[in-house]
Amino acid sequence: MICQYSASMEEQATSLIQIYINVTEQLNATQGYNATASGEGSDTYQFYIISLFLSCLYTIFLFPIGFIGNILILVVNLNHREKMTIPDLYFVNLAVADLILVADSLIEVFNLNEKYYDIAILCTFMSLFLQVNMYSSIFFLTWMSFDRYVALANTVSSSPLRTMQHAKLSCSLIWMASILATLLPFTIVQTQHRGEVHFCFANVFEIQWLEVTIGFLVPFSVIGLFYSLIVRILMRAQKHRGLWPRRQKALRMIVVVVLVFFICWLPENVFISIQLLQGTADPSQRSATTLWHDYPLTGHIVNLAAFSNSCLNPIIYSFLGETFRDKLRLFIKQKASWSVVYRFCHHTLDLHIPVRNADVSEV
Repeated sequence: MICQYSASMEEQATSLIQIYINVTEQLNATQGYNATASGEGSDTYQFYIISLFLSCLYTIFLFPIGFIGNILILVVNLNHREKMTIPDLYFVNLAVADLILVADSLIEVFNLNEKYYDIAILCTFMSLFLQVNMYSSIFFLTWMSFDRYVALANTVSSSPLRTMQHAKLSCSLIWMASILATLLPFTIVQTQHRGEVHFCFANVFEIQWLEVTIGFLVPFSVIGLFYSLIVRILMRAQKHRGLWPRRQKALRMIVVVVLVFFICWLPENVFISIQLLQGTADPSQRSATTLWHDYPLTGHIVNLAAFSNSCLNPIIYSFLGETFRDKLRLFIKQKASWSVVYRFCHHTLDLHIPVRNADVSEV
């Protein structure tokens, strides 16, 4: 009887110990989960605050420059349509592409939670829209480097190419090339991923390779080649002292152009290249989450840097140029004179004094 009692006591003690162990494990697991959740929550909150701060800086400082600057390029050049030169035509087309990119950047820079990436149709539409204007902006920058080289080289064989008719044809071909570089791969990829609900055009491995090659490596190589040839031509002009001051300004502008293009587009392309190299080494990583999801703050910064190029282009290509500044001064004078004439006429009508031609001409 005593043995049975002691055996039952041992069983009860063992069961109590097991219950204690189970409760302790559950508490530790709960605390670990809460610690992990709180850590992830704090990281998410920190990312949101920093990204929001950077987006606000971009919106306050760079966005107005890009938006107003590209609009001014369009308005001023179209107002002097009869005096538009071949470079002006390229500036106008570049401003159209940059203006669309800058306007669309507000959606991108404040899309901190990347909610639209979860909607396949919206993600694909935004990617297509961005790619067309991204390619057109980069292609125009590349072609303008070639055009400037042709203008400075001024050879007999190349001078017939620099006509307004050829420039308009070049602009049309650049826009067509930008659309084809976007829609043709999209059509091929869309047929391969037909029926997939969560498919997004932006995350396709081959499309990202295409963006890095024809969207950065090839254009940067071409821009570097032609501007290096332009630098050689400008350095030869040093012998002619009268031409050197103007050539020196152009030389500084070329250095700024290449540096800004490289600094703005390099981070995003390095970011994409790292993801592509990971996918090449491990094909299973191609369908996994992208670096934008794993490192959202870095992805946000490289996107801001890429959009900054479209904001800085008006300053580099137009406002630093003497021709556009002269047109802008003339445009402001015309607007100011119209305002003065309007106020003068309005004042004379209120006083019922007839307006004389001499007074208007003086104004």
